[in-house]
Parts: sequence; structure tokens; C-alpha cells
Amino acid sequence: MELKWTLLLLGLFLESRESHTCGIGFKSENKSCVDTDECVMDPGVCGNHAQCFNTPGSYYCTCDEGFQSTPPNFTQTTGQCLDINECLVGTYECSADLECVNTIGSFNCSCPKGYKTSRLDAGCEDIDECKDNLDICGTNAQCRNKVGSYNCECHQGYSNYGNNQSKCIEMSCDQFKAESDVESTPETLKHLRALLRSSCESLRTANGSRKTGEQLLENVFNSTDELLSEGNIADGETLNQFLDVVENSMRLIGPQLKEPVTRMETHNTFAEVAVMRGQTPPSGRVTLRTDSALFSTSWETVVGESYPGFVFAALVSYKDLNSFRDLLHKMSRERPDDEERSVTYQLNSKVVTAVVSNAETKQLSEPVMLVFTHEEERAESEGVSYSCVYWDEAEGAWSGRGCEGAWSNSTHTVCYWSHFSTFAVLMALYPVQDSFDLVLITRVGLALSLVCLFLCILTFKFCRSIQGTRTSIHLHLSISLFIADLVFLCGISSTHNQVACRIVAGLLHFFFLSAFCWMLLEGVQLYRMVVMVFHTTLKHLYMYLVGYGAPLVIVIISAIAFPAGYGTDRHCWLSLDRYFILSFFAPVCIVVILNGFVFVITVWKLARKFSSLSPDLSSLKQIRSFTVTAVAQLCILGGTWIFGFFLFQEKGTEVMLYLFIILNSLQGALIFIMHCLLSRPVRTEYYKLFVRMCPHKKKAEYSTSPSQTSSSQKPLRSDGSTAESQI
Repeated sequence: MELKWTLLLLGLFLESRESHTCGIGFKSENKSCVDTDECVMDPGVCGNHAQCFNTPGSYYCTCDEGFQSTPPNFTQTTGQCLDINECLVGTYECSADLECVNTIGSFNCSCPKGYKTSRLDAGCEDIDECKDNLDICGTNAQCRNKVGSYNCECHQGYSNYGNNQSKCIEMSCDQFKAESDVESTPETLKHLRALLRSSCESLRTANGSRKTGEQLLENVFNSTDELLSEGNIADGETLNQFLDVVENSMRLIGPQLKEPVTRMETHNTFAEVAVMRGQTPPSGRVTLRTDSALFSTSWETVVGESYPGFVFAALVSYKDLNSFRDLLHKMSRERPDDEERSVTYQLNSKVVTAVVSNAETKQLSEPVMLVFTHEEERAESEGVSYSCVYWDEAEGAWSGRGCEGAWSNSTHTVCYWSHFSTFAVLMALYPVQDSFDLVLITRVGLALSLVCLFLCILTFKFCRSIQGTRTSIHLHLSISLFIADLVFLCGISSTHNQVACRIVAGLLHFFFLSAFCWMLLEGVQLYRMVVMVFHTTLKHLYMYLVGYGAPLVIVIISAIAFPAGYGTDRHCWLSLDRYFILSFFAPVCIVVILNGFVFVITVWKLARKFSSLSPDLSSLKQIRSFTVTAVAQLCILGGTWIFGFFLFQEKGTEVMLYLFIILNSLQGALIFIMHCLLSRPVRTEYYKLFVRMCPHKKKAEYSTSPSQTSSSQKPLRSDGSTAESQI
């Protein structure tokens, strides 16, 4: 039994071993190896254009006629049969005038373009396109046949812009007439018009001496560079003329350019022009790019209803046109609530002009797309929004009419327009309304300061025990701050009346500068008291010249240099344009620096006098007290404006805003505390006044030591005048 199973397993093993001994290209069939027909099993084993032939154990491929194998004599699926270009390798030659045209697997001998096969001798003869197609040049030109081709010679007043096999269209050069120039037209613009008119007239008369399209484009851009660099575009009329000339020049130059796409960049201008020519209108999309914008539309939109045999599209970007901000920040009154909301507009893209050969572009069948790159990266928010606009020459302002959709992010704005023109992106700045708590703090603080400053004025004017040079300085300082705060409280928001707003801004400029000038005089007076031995007082005439004359000169010069700098759309204060705010901050910084320098010297001199052998302690202590209050006053008046300076930065914090408002609105109260309530002679006068007003109340004893009284009356100088009278 065991022997039987052993023989059976051995037989199965031998049979299995025998079945796997067939080589490649053979298969086991009925316990024998037979050939595998690869051509039948895989009909595509040789690929296209080849025939498969089976061989015992293998196969081979033979390419069809007109094809060759790669690699040669290939028998594996990695090879293939490629077409033989008989015209290129010269295997066959065409007779007479026939031209060899390669086809897949073969070739044809045919006549070249502009010729046809002759019926007599099978050669080629010229095709007379003018006879075969009577309308090939249209009704505005004369067709002239020539060997292998033809030309369309335009009638007088018509042109095909140098495209000799295109139909001619009526051409007018009136847009370049010199009569349209006015006295304010820059000479450069006049010369450019004359050049374009000459080129236009040469096209109308088929004069061969005209400039090429590339030469004209370079001349136009050099002229625009000169116009923009010299700042000759000073008003809306000149700007309209400039944009018209650019658009008309592109209509004249575009069809004359030889290359399908022409790009040209100069110092102030960037342009890309696409031109298509042919017997049939082009189709598909056309996309143009400049340094700051992308333009995309269909060729069908560019062509329009008629196709003369050529078509073009152009996009021109002006690099420095944004510098004319006074002209280009105007928005047409399409939104009546913008004026009430004090909305301001600012260009946030380069200005571009889009021009196509289609003359009917006022209402397009499908919108064109323009993608603008922002000049300033800023996301839309409650106070910022972007508008797609075009330049409306009739109104001399930007308009959003015809924009059929737009979306924006912080870096780009996409616009869809139903017409062609000069386009840009305007950034609308909506004023952020002051919160109720800030308005309340400002009004309450200013009201308190006005009361305190009024008390200071009465005190410094009528309190005889403290009269002197320093008291006079404090009096005029208080008067300047009182008037400034009163004008601020009553007129800072009077932006509805432009004239009144400028007057308010001018008064604030003058009286705030006057306050700082009087503060500078106080520093000079303290310096003279400590350093100089005699003549410690300042003449009132000199003080008035510095305290009121210097601010008046600054305001007059500022008003003459930039009168529009007084008053903004939001507040009646100095404008940030042209850095006009520096007409206030620069003098303030100078006063603060000078006073700081004077106070350092004064303190140093005081320290030396205190360390001397026989110091006059009573006088020196009094001067030291005056110096401390003067330094504190400098910190109050000058230091608070430091917080205000940070508010003009792009990222001014809310903390700075609150500190600035609180400290500035309480300046009068702080001055009253320092110079009145903390002064013993003033408190004494207040007490006497209170007793006289309330005689029925028992007079309280006022503690004043004899030594203090005598010291306050001790003379500072050899002329016998007391310290209080001197200061």
C-alpha cells in the first residue's frame, strides 16, 4: 500500500515538472510544447502602421509603406513605426512648379499658396484672386493681382493700416487736429498730436514714407514719459486730452504692429498689444498683462460685428499718473450719502487704458475682466471698501457706471465691465465715528479746563501780590490755551462750511503755537534769573513778538504755501497731505527741545549756587520751586502732544488715543492746580477774597510763619525789588 502511494506521488511530480519545461514563445498543450501565435493573441503588439508576422517561438514586425521602424528591425512592443517625411528626406521630387506636401504615410505634389494646377501641362499657374473673389478687398479698395498673391489698394480716405490683403475701412484723422488744442495744452502733447496726425494722413494716402508701428509706439511712450515726468497735467481738461491721445494712438498703431504680441515698457508707461490677421475672425480668449493689471476678454468681443481682416487689443498702464492725486481722487456724485458721511477716496491701483479695434464698445455683449494689483495692501473693513471705476471725461471724475460685478481681497480687485475706457480701483475711506465715551471725555474735560483757565486769567491779572514777568507769561499762556480750547470745543467738527472750517483750523494752529511760545519764554526767564545777575526781566514788547508774532508768521507762511492744508473732511485741523501737519509739530518739537536744554542748564546752575559758601537760600528755593513747576508744565503741554503724534501713524493704539484726549482736555485744570492752588501767595489771596465775600463767617487763622513772610519779601537784587516782583 505504501509503495502504491509513493509511485502515485512520483508520477504527479514528474508530470508537473514536464509541464513547465516549455521555453519562451511556446505553451504546453496535451503534454507537449506548441508555438504561441503572438500576432493572434495581441493584435496590437506591433502598434499602428505595421504588420505582425509569427515565427516559431517569436514574431517580427514590418512597417507599412511610408513608415520606418524605431528602433530598426524591432520585434518588441517598445518599438513603433513613424511616418517618413518624403519631402524632407528627398526620396521623391515634385516636377515643375509643384510643391511637396507630406501626408501620413505618403506625400502629395500640389501647387503652392496663390497658385493652382494648370489644365494644360499639369504645372502650376497663378490664381487671380481678384477675379475669383470679387469682394476680396471690399468696395473701398481696388484689388491688384500679382504673381502668387494680391494687394488691396485703398481708395482715398480709407486704409487697411498696412495689411495689404485686408479690406479697407474709412479713416478719419480729426481726433489729432491741432485746433482742439487750447492755450493750456502742453507743448509735448501738441507735438505728439502733430506726429500722429502726419502718420494718420500717410495711411489715408498710402504714402510709403510713414513710420512703422513699433517706431510710432516708442515715440508715443517717450512723449507720455515726458508729460508725466514734468507734471504738465495740471487740470481735468489736460488730463482728458492726454487720455484721448493715448487711446486714439493705440487705435492707429495697434493694427500696424508686425508681431502677434508686442510688449513695451518705458519709465512711466507699460503696454502690451495683441494683433491677429487672417481671412477668418479669430476665436477664443485674449489675455494681456502689464506690471499692475490683467485684462481678459474674448476675440469675438474684440472683433465686433465687422471683421476687415485684422484685429487688435491693447492694455496701457501709467506708472506715475497716480501722483496727480488732486485730479484723480474725485468720485462722481452717484452716491448722495457719501458727502453727508464725509467719505474720501484714494487711488489704490495704477491707472490703465484698455483699447480694442471694435468701435462699438459702449455696451458689450459680454463683460470684460480686469484684475488690479493694489498699491497699498489693505483688507476691506468697516472703514475701507474698494470700487471699480472708470474715468468719466464729461464729469472730470471717476464713475462706477458699467461695472457688472467685482470682488476684492487685501492685494487684488477683480472688475467686470460692460464697456472699454480708462480704469482704476478707488479705495473709499469711511470715517470711523468717535465713540460716545471719547466725545463725553473731551467735552467734560474741555469745559473743566475752560473754567480753570478763566480762573487763572483772573488770578494772574488781578492778584497784585504775584505780579511780575513770570506772572505775565502765565497770563498770556492761559489766554492762548483758553481761546484754543474754546475754538476747539465749538468748531472742531464744523466741516460742513469749508471757509469756516479753515478759519477754525487756522485759529487752533495759531493759539496752540502761541501757548508753546509763551512756555519757551518762561524757560528763558528762569534761565536769566539764575544765570544773569542784572536785568532779570524781559521787556513786554519782546515777549509779544515771540509769544504772538512768531506763531503769526508761521501761520501766514503755511497758509500761503498750502491753503488747502487747513481743514480736513473729518475735522477742522491741519491736513496730513504734503506733510502739512509738520507746520505745527516741527515748531512744537523745537520749543520742547530748547526748553529741555534750558531747564537742564538752569538746574545745573541752581545746584552750583546751593553748594556755594554763602547761598541766598530763600531766593534759590523759590526759584527752584518755579523751575519744578515750569518743568511740570513742559511735560503737561509738550508731553501730551507726543501721544498725539503716534495717532497719525497707521497703527495708532486705542490707549494712545485715550491718553491724548484725557491729558489735553485737562491741561487747563492742571495749570490751575500748579500755578494757583499750589502757590501759597495765591491761596492767601483766595482766602482773603473768600473772607470778604462771607464776612459773617468767623475768620480762621491762616498759619504763616514770620520767617516765611520775611523771606518772601526779601530782595533778590541790589535794586531792592523783591523776588516776587521780579518774577
